[in-house]
Amino acid sequence: MSLLVAILGPTATGKSSLALELSQALNGEIISADSRQVYRYMDIGTAKPTKEEQALVPHHLIDVVNPDEDFSLALYQSKALEAIGDIPRRGKTAFLVGGSGLYVWALLEGWRIPPFPPDPALRRELEARAQSEGGEALYEKLKEIDPPAAEHIDPRNVRRVIRALEVGLQGTPFSQLQVKRPFVDSVIIGLTTDRDDLYKRIDTRVDSMMKKGLVAEVESLAARGYRFDLPSMSGLGYKQIGMYLQGKTDLPAAIQQIKFDTHSFARHQYNWFRLKDKRINWFEAGEGITKTVYRFVERFVVN
Repeated sequence: MSLLVAILGPTATGKSSLALELSQALNGEIISADSRQVYRYMDIGTAKPTKEEQALVPHHLIDVVNPDEDFSLALYQSKALEAIGDIPRRGKTAFLVGGSGLYVWALLEGWRIPPFPPDPALRRELEARAQSEGGEALYEKLKEIDPPAAEHIDPRNVRRVIRALEVGLQGTPFSQLQVKRPFVDSVIIGLTTDRDDLYKRIDTRVDSMMKKGLVAEVESLAARGYRFDLPSMSGLGYKQIGMYLQGKTDLPAAIQQIKFDTHSFARHQYNWFRLKDKRINWFEAGEGITKTVYRFVERFVVN
């Protein structure tokens, strides 16, 4: 099996910059494991690597679809595995980088996910029920038809609950599709920091996004015809700025909400990437991290 170096952890811990430096030092290419960076035109709010950074090291699974196009876990896995297979043929090392736990573990644990096509009619029915009865009603239905799937899905993630129901109601329990057998040999690096520092990093990043033009980016998306109710537009930053642009809140409140919601998201990421998970080699984010992780990873790459 090919070697995959995975760099994971909560948002704003410096995963992308570390991956960029390691990839340059160890002749690597980067595969994004970010469920929002797959969308074109969504650069600032997703903290997408800049064009200059992408020119330094080849990046994969970035700018794959338009914001109004569907992008499934099965499609991500297929495209990522294709990249993982191609990179070593060029004599390079593959680096998987991102904080979308579903994408990360689907690759590292080797989930078998048959590409069930979406059922638009059933999905609309479930979405309507979520709006009228609340997401909890759908989650209770999932617990009824597929308890193992419900156990591993956050009830607040209504889109994920709907997808699990969509598959399960077609006759195959969603949980049975996620049989695990690793596709690749991997070394897993985790970046972490204490909560106060993490929140400061998040708030600084949000302020930076605002200075870079996040409002103008969301305005541009709307001008292109991308509706605020699209799944892609529900991401952190886009949802809150969308509410501001629709007159539902003011800008300072929208910015504060981005920070608050990103704090919550970072806490949720620790449910995916547990500090006690012995598969993950955890390092404290901060100055000098590149040299420390380089020494650790180098022997795996060389061997």
